Amino acid sequence: MSARVVILRGRTSDRTPGGGPGAQALGQLLASEPELVGSPEPPRAQDYREDLRDSRAAIAAAGERLEAALDAGELPVLLASDCSICLSTLPAIARRDPAAHVVWLDAHGDFNTPATTGSGFLGGMCLAAPCGRWDSGFGAGLDPRRVILSDARDLDPAERDEIDAAGARILAPAAVAEAVAGERVFLHLDFDILDPSVMPAGVPAPGGLTADGLRHLLAGLVDSCDLVGVELTAFEAPDDPRERERLARTLAAAIEPLGVRPPIG
Repeated sequence: MSARVVILRGRTSDRTPGGGPGAQALGQLLASEPELVGSPEPPRAQDYREDLRDSRAAIAAAGERLEAALDAGELPVLLASDCSICLSTLPAIARRDPAAHVVWLDAHGDFNTPATTGSGFLGGMCLAAPCGRWDSGFGAGLDPRRVILSDARDLDPAERDEIDAAGARILAPAAVAEAVAGERVFLHLDFDILDPSVMPAGVPAPGGLTADGLRHLLAGLVDSCDLVGVELTAFEAPDDPRERERLARTLAAAIEPLGVRPPIG
């Protein structure tokens, strides 16, 4: 299956400046002509209700582009600044393929709700909404029992309670591939799963993977399951263009097992 690489440049819930440039830098390494959607906007700290209002078009575009790729028989590979695109992509996957599993590779659970969030950050609530724990306006339908979070090393106590109550699973990276062996899988990869010493992060959490560790995890996952789509988020690119390029190439090498690369010739 050929990949359709889409860079979503519009605002989702961006609070830091590096996510948009990071998505673009990595996407341009993964495809000779990636599809560019939307226009960049300055980051700003907003309450989730304001971000739902201001980011509605960009978030909706993610689900639309995912479905367009699937309709064309292509593997959707979406890149965005923040995880909030999952508000539309995961309900779309749930509608089209209810038996599919979601593997959520992220230092964070993003499973807060309006009742538990301490920051009001939409990006910290975005997985809970497709699982039906609160209403974002983009739909739900994702069975949380088909969600695997890894490594989810930085969780709020109330957020962990929400995960447990919903029935989602938290697994160590080494256990993910076996858990979804033979299954259809949609992969969400937030690059803060990497240790901050390897990759800068908007919300750093020590104790993450090395680049080689991520590559090994993805190689095992691809060998064990049927990958139906990918979203890549939260590459917090630095301002320096040479360092941004170096880190983008580090990430491209780490995710090489996904098989997403420009055609030769």
